[in-house]
Amino acid sequence: MLKITRPSFLHRTLAGSAQAALVALLPVAALAQTMVPGQIKVGMEITYPPFESWQGDKVVGFDPDMAEMLGRQMKAKPSFVDTKFPSLILGLGGGQFDAVISGMYITPERTAQADAIGYARTGASIMVAKDGGVNPKTEQDLCGLKVGLQAGTSWVNALKKLSTDYCVPNGKPAVAVSEFPTAPEASQALLSKNIQAELEIAGAAKMMAERSKARIVISSTALVYPQTLGIYVKKGNTALYQSLEKALAAAQASGEYAALVKKYELEPVASK
Repeated sequence: MLKITRPSFLHRTLAGSAQAALVALLPVAALAQTMVPGQIKVGMEITYPPFESWQGDKVVGFDPDMAEMLGRQMKAKPSFVDTKFPSLILGLGGGQFDAVISGMYITPERTAQADAIGYARTGASIMVAKDGGVNPKTEQDLCGLKVGLQAGTSWVNALKKLSTDYCVPNGKPAVAVSEFPTAPEASQALLSKNIQAELEIAGAAKMMAERSKARIVISSTALVYPQTLGIYVKKGNTALYQSLEKALAAAQASGEYAALVKKYELEPVASK
């Protein structure tokens, strides 16, 4: 885990229109309001390649690369706090870290608790065991199946809505949803035939299928439930929110952002 202290930067607290006027004039580095000046603590669950995972004692993947890119613009060094996915927003509100960057979709439930900045777009893929006997192509094909996924993901409610709004009204059985502490545990349940399908974010699904040595395959033919990934900050931390927005805009303008998104086969968000 990286924890490097750098010189303190100016922090100002102004209200209302005076703050808005000053924000436009300040460089990115002057805006950030973090727990430790010159550092930004980022919450993520570091068991989720290609978004974040351990490589020896180093955290690698799209999200740490994104944090490093934004940190360079902000003159702030990222450190990463490994936290279970369902606890990330709670931890943010409790002051355990400055921001959450962890392959987390922007949803109304989450934005009721924290503020979000879109930083990439993607969707889910449906995975099945190669010898599992089912081949769902779309989310509608999940009716009547036992579907596993990581606890705390937005797809839990999406699948419940699928059951009530589509499956049952069309005379099909509801989706049987099983939640697991981590995505790899859901994949293990898939291999052991405890579930019939797994819903996972596309980039992670692709890597899991590759690492399974063809025991797991992606059955969906297009992205399921496409959404925007968000960087979350604590409500009220306007300085950090605006600093991250400016850092992202600067990386978009330089071309660094486009190269990073392309590397991980994600879709970019539009510049503001």
